[in-house]
Amino acid sequence: MLKNIQEWFKTQLEDKSASEESNTIELATAVLFYEVMRADREFTESEELSYRQQLVKHFSLSETDLQTLCNMTKVKAESAVDYQQFTKVLNDLYNPEQKRSILDSLWSLAYADHVLSPDEDYTIRKIADLLYIPHSQFIQSKLAIQPDKT
Repeated sequence: MLKNIQEWFKTQLEDKSASEESNTIELATAVLFYEVMRADREFTESEELSYRQQLVKHFSLSETDLQTLCNMTKVKAESAVDYQQFTKVLNDLYNPEQKRSILDSLWSLAYADHVLSPDEDYTIRKIADLLYIPHSQFIQSKLAIQPDKT
């Protein structure tokens, strides 16, 4: 896995015009997670911790692989013009249950700092639409992950 990630990163540095086909499921998911994290333009320690936990939850990553993926994600997210290149990877490879699991993780990231900003909500809604997740599941996921107000 680490070798594949390092090869991809090397290719990206050599050829800035790499196609979206180079997006792996891990990288596509990590970028979508990162986009939710940065939606409110505030990076908290709890969001960073949740981000790493969600990646480990979905993928078997060593600490080195995780760090490499996180570094690559930032570069890829900064150069991305839309989410479609990443959601396409998930749509091609994931079934509805797996996409719902990604949606649950997006909500977990948004609620990591105990504040759901309108920008985070909008970003998740946009990603869910691109993943063809029905609105009823979008709401169910949001309510299931939402922390108690007590």
